[in-house]
Amino acid sequence: MSISHARFRLAMLGAAAAVVTVALAIRAVAPIGGWLEQSSGTALYASMVYAGVLFLAPRLSPVKAGAITLTWCWGVELGQLTGIPAALSAESLAARMILGAAFDPADLLRYPLGVIPLVVVHQLRRTPGTPGAGPGHHGSPDCR
Repeated sequence: MSISHARFRLAMLGAAAAVVTVALAIRAVAPIGGWLEQSSGTALYASMVYAGVLFLAPRLSPVKAGAITLTWCWGVELGQLTGIPAALSAESLAARMILGAAFDPADLLRYPLGVIPLVVVHQLRRTPGTPGAGPGHHGSPDCR
């Protein structure tokens, strides 16, 4: 693994931690069960998944990482229709954090709110030769 990939992975780890911090801060000040808590939590979950996807696969283009993220998030949400996540969530906080508990059709629209801005910013900031620049690109090894 190159130094630029290692730095990029550390940046994605830091981004995920920052997202968790923001989510916890919102949860601390927003009314419990309110619109802000629900909407931001869903969008920030998607943002954290995006960072996780790029941590695991730093060479992915922003668009591919965004597509994988949305596929995961929508799959998790639709999986909630089975009742399995609710049963697992009743037994485990980790399962609740990853799988949720109850289907909310509005979440299908909230996930892109947490992903699309990141894809756009990542696409605009990437330079040829950096992680996420895609195949066939050469150039500066700087991660920006």
